[in-house]
Amino acid sequence: MARRARRQQADASAPWARVALCGMVAATLAAGAVVADPEDAMKELVPTGKLRFGVVAAPALSTFFVVKDAGGEPRGVTVDLARALGQKLGVPVAFTVAPNSGELTEATSAGALDAAFMPVDAERQRRVDFGPAYYLIESTYMVTAASGIRTLAEVDRTGVRVVGIANTTTIRSATRSLANTTIAAATSVDDAMALLRSDKADAFALSRDSLKPLAASLPGAHIVDGGFQHTGIAIAVPKGRPQALAYVSAFMEDAKASGVVRRALDDAGFKDEPVAPPASR
Repeated sequence: MARRARRQQADASAPWARVALCGMVAATLAAGAVVADPEDAMKELVPTGKLRFGVVAAPALSTFFVVKDAGGEPRGVTVDLARALGQKLGVPVAFTVAPNSGELTEATSAGALDAAFMPVDAERQRRVDFGPAYYLIESTYMVTAASGIRTLAEVDRTGVRVVGIANTTTIRSATRSLANTTIAAATSVDDAMALLRSDKADAFALSRDSLKPLAASLPGAHIVDGGFQHTGIAIAVPKGRPQALAYVSAFMEDAKASGVVRRALDDAGFKDEPVAPPASR
C-alpha cells in the first residue's frame, strides 16, 4: 500500500501530469459552479430512462479499452465505472461498443450517447463537455523489429510508415508532432495491428499503457521511450447539459476518493497504474 501511495504521489506530481490536468481543470471548475439538482440531472443525463454509455473495444484490455466476453458483453475499467454511475442513478446501463473514440465523440455530441469516457483534447472540448479524468495517459509509439527504430526521434524520418486510430486525440497530436513523415489512419486497433503484422506499417501511435499488451503479441516489437502527448481520460457528456455535467463531475471525484476507480483498475489487472489526482478547485 505504501509503495502504491508513493507511486501515485510521484506520478501525480510529475510535470507532464500537471500539464495534462490544466485543460481538464477548467472544465471541472465550470461544472463546479453548478450544483447538480438530482431531478434536473436525471432529466439531462438519462432522458430515455437508461444510461446510454459509450466504450471502445480493442484486442487487449487497457486502462481505457475494453474487451468482449464469450457472450459479447464488454468488460473493463470504463465498463465498471459506467455501471457504478448507473447504480448511483438507479437506472440500467446500455453500452455502445465502438472501434475508436472518435465514434464516441460523434455519438455523444449528437446526443445518441448520454456519457462516455475518452481522452481529452481541444477539438473534443468544442464538441462535448468534459468532467474530471480518472487516468492520465502518455501517447507514444510501438515500433516493429523490422523498422530498426530505437528512439522517439527516429520515428519522424522520411519513409517511416506511422499508423494511428482515425479521429482520435492521439492521431491528431501525432500529426502535429511529425515533421518529416505522415501518419495513416486505421479504423480500429485490430486494423492497425494488422498493418504492423503485414509489414505495411512501422510504428503505431497509441497510449503507452494500451501498447504494452499489444507489444507482447507482436514478436520483436518494442515501445520507445518518451512520448508526444500527455492528457487524461475523462468522462464526457453532450454540450448544453450543465446539470448532467455537474452530476458526473461530482460522481467521478467521489469515485476517485472512495476507491471505486482504484478497484476498477485493480480488477482489470492494472494494480500499478495510478488513479488521476483530484481536480483542482
